[in-house]
Amino acid sequence: MKKLLFIYNTHAGKGLLGRRLDVVLEELTQAWDVTVHPTRGSGDAAHVAARRAGEFDRIVCSGGDGTLHEVVGGLMTLPPERRPEVGYIPAGTTNDFARNLSLPRGMEAMARAAAAGVPRPVDIGKFNDAHFIYVAAFGAFTDVSYNTPQPVKNLLGRTAYMLESVKRVASIQSYPLTVEHDGGMEAGGYCYGMVSNTVSVGGFKGAPAQPVALDDGIFEVVLVRQPENPLQLQAIIRALLTMSPDEGGLVTSYRTGRLRITCDRSLPWTLDGEYGGDHAAAEIQNLQRAVTIVYGK
Repeated sequence: MKKLLFIYNTHAGKGLLGRRLDVVLEELTQAWDVTVHPTRGSGDAAHVAARRAGEFDRIVCSGGDGTLHEVVGGLMTLPPERRPEVGYIPAGTTNDFARNLSLPRGMEAMARAAAAGVPRPVDIGKFNDAHFIYVAAFGAFTDVSYNTPQPVKNLLGRTAYMLESVKRVASIQSYPLTVEHDGGMEAGGYCYGMVSNTVSVGGFKGAPAQPVALDDGIFEVVLVRQPENPLQLQAIIRALLTMSPDEGGLVTSYRTGRLRITCDRSLPWTLDGEYGGDHAAAEIQNLQRAVTIVYGK
């Protein structure tokens, strides 16, 4: 039997995995020789994935997007030929990246997909010396979607995002940026930026003008200029959520394989929803087909 390393975080989300761990292991062990490793704190999943990758044909991780982020980050420290396939059983609160993978519903079905699904190569983002799977972002709205309670999002949908953002209009800060990318360069004051390779951010699934392909070597980039009043802010949020242009021209979007963002001060960034440090310069590159991840179908 081929060997599989199962890295899991039972503390992710609402502890769903802990209640269904027996079912998950039953599915995985039907076709794989499974070694299990419960995470022991921040960074542990990355360390274990990097250290033990050579022993296994597949690594399956379960937890939130942060757990997947760590596992892939650990594998990216290795040469491409030493990176095993990655399966993902989402058990977090938001589970953004899972929305790209056509995973079935239910822990048992997702475990079955992680064990026997379709491996496909996906792009990975390089951010200075770090990596991200689906989004790097800075500015005003980077934590709104993650801090809006899921029941509120379930009840109000996109309106919940807009209401939470409107509360912050007085405290939104603009950053003077220079942005270089495949199509040229622009400079100006921006309060928010997002570099992504996903159909979902913060639990909201958008409908981009062009379909998102996870293996095309291209990022989707959004830059937002400073709103001057709540009405402009609402128009910006509506444009972000519907993936449509805003009438005021405050939202810029394009596609690129690389970009360099510089500022006269350090910007706080998030990578896959986790704090990514403060940076005055960010070199961002799409590493095409860098990791193989298992899809549900």
